[in-house]
Amino acid sequence: QVQLVESGGGLVQPGGSLRLSCAASGSIFSTNAMAWYRQAPGKQRELVAHITSGGSTNYADSVKGRFTISRDNAKNTVYLQMNSLKPEDTAVYYCNANILDGTGYYRSYWGQGTQVTVSS
Repeated sequence: QVQLVESGGGLVQPGGSLRLSCAASGSIFSTNAMAWYRQAPGKQRELVAHITSGGSTNYADSVKGRFTISRDNAKNTVYLQMNSLKPEDTAVYYCNANILDGTGYYRSYWGQGTQVTVSS
């Protein structure tokens, strides 16, 4: 069994910063790509940032230059540093990881989500 646990969400004023963390635990043999998604009320879930096992990254156009994704492979943890936050960044943020688990296959796992609210 594998679990992803997110932390770091909250309420922040426009222009502020937050750092999200997502730690994977359980029967993990290897972790491939990791990513952050978000879902705002009434909207579809969208990809925010993605990082490969080798550290290559890509970002949604809406967050380029403001958000930075990183990972600590030894800790099976992915981070999202969010700077210059805007009200339109308000959403539930979910982490996702492609993990080689006890079944012997890579499977996609999701965290429970953490709320980020940007408001004055």
